[in-house]
Amino acid sequence: MDLQLIKGTFQKNEAWDLIQKMIGLKIQYHEDKIHSEMNEEDIKMRETRIKQLQQELAALKKHLDGIEGPISISSNVEVL
Repeated sequence: MDLQLIKGTFQKNEAWDLIQKMIGLKIQYHEDKIHSEMNEEDIKMRETRIKQLQQELAALKKHLDGIEGPISISSNVEVL
């Protein structure tokens, strides 16, 4: 099953806001899953993923800063 979450054209600030919130939710998901009862390997995996998402968000910000005009976004979730 495929879920189409986003498909459209947005102004730069709207596109940034939308993507930033989506990635922020994913970061929050990983942060919420970290707790003291987890083994160290699982905690490190989640911390690594959080750092990756933060780096990707920073790279996206730089990319968007170089774009003039509207931005097209398409985002799907494939559930297997």
